[in-house]
Amino acid sequence: MIDRMESVWENLYSYIVGEELWIRIGTNLLRIVIIILFAFIVRNIGYRIIDIIFKDKKTIPIRLTSNRREQTLKNLSKNILSYVLLFIVVLMILDIFDVPIRTMLAGAGIAGVAIGFGAQSLVKDVIAGFFIIFEDQFSVGDYIEIGDIEGDVEVIGLRSTKLRSFYGQTYVIPNGQINIVTNYSASNGYAMVEINIPYETNIVKVENMIKHILPTFKTNYPDVFIDEPFIQGVTALELSNYVLRVRAETFPVMQWEGARLIRKDVKAYLFEHGIEIPSPRMVVYSKADETNAREVQ
Repeated sequence: MIDRMESVWENLYSYIVGEELWIRIGTNLLRIVIIILFAFIVRNIGYRIIDIIFKDKKTIPIRLTSNRREQTLKNLSKNILSYVLLFIVVLMILDIFDVPIRTMLAGAGIAGVAIGFGAQSLVKDVIAGFFIIFEDQFSVGDYIEIGDIEGDVEVIGLRSTKLRSFYGQTYVIPNGQINIVTNYSASNGYAMVEINIPYETNIVKVENMIKHILPTFKTNYPDVFIDEPFIQGVTALELSNYVLRVRAETFPVMQWEGARLIRKDVKAYLFEHGIEIPSPRMVVYSKADETNAREVQ
């Protein structure tokens, strides 16, 4: 037994100090270094190509409206390239050590299917986020509405989107749950203001008075209004007043500011010229008045 153990240790020692082992180790290390260097070269070339592609925006079928979106797409493309190269390098290194790659890939495929069934929502979110970025549905800084949530876009990720509402709340919405998006920053807005006018006031007179002040809005507020407001006409007849609608085209996300300015200036102008905002009116008949009216008759 002792002689057998001594023989095993002698063979092991001979194998460790022998030339065959160290030649094999040196060859494998050299192959690994060559693979890693080749991967770095391919990665740097790929990064350079990605930078050139996004620098010349005319060569890609994507409308880039902001530098932050451009940077997001560049980083996303570079990360994908890095992950692919890393996966290839790992497989090539395992192949050097005679690891059964085909068996591992088959097992990984089965495990991937099992994980995919359990992570369907995550995959859905990532795919939706990918199309949100590439289809330019909205950008960082846009004011959008998703369902019942409105706010400024702070972060657009592959898995989720962050909004900050007007009151300061931060909402994190999974991209897979974004069905309908209203983007207020994508185009010009329209300020719609309805002004209540008493019935006893002449409608032509009021319209002429309002038309006199409307040209001043574009001059006084050039950062809000694109064109001067105009009167659309009477839109409703209420109990004690009729409703006059004023409409104005504004810059994106400025329609609410424009509506506030129109209300403020038109109200002040009408009040200066003796036209007040109507109030509800009630006519009350008492029983004594009815008895007196019968006696007079």
